[in-house]
Amino acid sequence: MKMANKTVVLGVTGSIAAYKAADLASRLTQVGAKVEVIMTKAAMEFVTPLTFRNITGRPVVTDMFELASEYSVEHVALAEAADVMVIAPATANIIAKLVAGIADDMLLCTVLATKAPVVLAPAMNVNMYENQVTRENIAKLKARGFTFAGPGWGRLASGKMGQGRLIEIEEVFGIVCQVLGKNGDFAGKRIVVTAGGTQEPVDPVRCLTNRSSGKMGYALAEAARDRGAKVVLVSAPSALAKPAGVEMVNVAAAQEMYEAVKKAVAGADVLIMTAAVADYRPAEVSKKKIKRQHASSLTLELERTPDILGEVKGKFLRVGFAAESENLVANAKEKLQRKQLDLIVANDITAAGCGIGSDTNRVVIIDSQGRAEKVPLLPKREVADKILDRVAGLLANRGGE
Repeated sequence: MKMANKTVVLGVTGSIAAYKAADLASRLTQVGAKVEVIMTKAAMEFVTPLTFRNITGRPVVTDMFELASEYSVEHVALAEAADVMVIAPATANIIAKLVAGIADDMLLCTVLATKAPVVLAPAMNVNMYENQVTRENIAKLKARGFTFAGPGWGRLASGKMGQGRLIEIEEVFGIVCQVLGKNGDFAGKRIVVTAGGTQEPVDPVRCLTNRSSGKMGYALAEAARDRGAKVVLVSAPSALAKPAGVEMVNVAAAQEMYEAVKKAVAGADVLIMTAAVADYRPAEVSKKKIKRQHASSLTLELERTPDILGEVKGKFLRVGFAAESENLVANAKEKLQRKQLDLIVANDITAAGCGIGSDTNRVVIIDSQGRAEKVPLLPKREVADKILDRVAGLLANRGGE
């Protein structure tokens, strides 16, 4: 959402991973960014400019002296237009040239001339990456303020396994969002978000859990990241990928989440509890797998789990969630008052498009004064920003007291 109307200059260099840059260009374009692509001559050996032109709807810059280009007369025009520059993939060669300040092609000239933040996503052979020269070059660029996205570990073009692989495009995208939001309205704030459904063990195989996907919590973590916050995501097991630029704490049971949250809120400004925490757990956990018995039933004695949101308190704002199947607003207000929350977000899990695991949500945001704001059915990422808008208002009022 924060990408809309931003100008992203995407540099593509000569690596076998160059084809993945097309996916990044598409991802950026889909969220409303104006994507200007600069390709080196080596990059065009792997993928054609036509690919990027069709994806972005913009001409691709390939030659600093191309008279037909709108940037041919003043080669710093792109540098001045950029809100952020991304070089993906970034080869060992381009990294070395950047360190030396070489400007012998359009991409290098643009980086040297821009005042926008620059994100580099390296891709190279593991031996090249581990070479002392490359490691020193990367360290120098980091010291100069360049942001590095990766590289990752995995199978390389040579067939070897090792460090040097271009990280997943979704991760690069997340880091770009984080860089653009660095000075957002949550800059300097620490936000702790919980997500997913806890798992309470019965035996080494089985557990008591729920169907929470974690999507709302992950969306909130990403939205807070994109608005400048330092985010800690305490997540129960989820099939979702770790959001880039977010500190991740993986837990399973409610007790583990309780301990993790108590530790994470030290110095926090906001705690947002979206996790579906089990209310009960088996009083005794079998050390061996429980075998099927001849008896027609099995009885488990349950005990209460920690009330994380009720017990973890401090100077930070506390935001809770109420997933209800009836009496939505009344039940949410009761929970808000009982746990003395600053905000509560209520959603009807039986409504169409709002069930557990859905990509959309319709919520009611209620503050400590009982004032309710209805948010219509929207993608969870947009709902997350609506919630954070209310949190930002509370933080601003607190700062003015």
